[in-house]
Amino acid sequence: MSNDSDNSLAGRAAIAAGAAIGSAAIAAALLFVKRRSDRKKADAQPPKTNTAPHFPSETD
Repeated sequence: MSNDSDNSLAGRAAIAAGAAIGSAAIAAALLFVKRRSDRKKADAQPPKTNTAPHFPSETD
């Protein structure tokens, strides 16, 4: 192995491209997880109606 490091413009561009692709993949994964959790929270709530609040009927 040689002791030279690749300091050429192409090497730097490749590193920058790799970093950009990696950060974009991480951002996409975080957005996907957030969207799934938002949908899960929305599905857990009862459907909306025109009458609110929802109290049980009285049994006196």
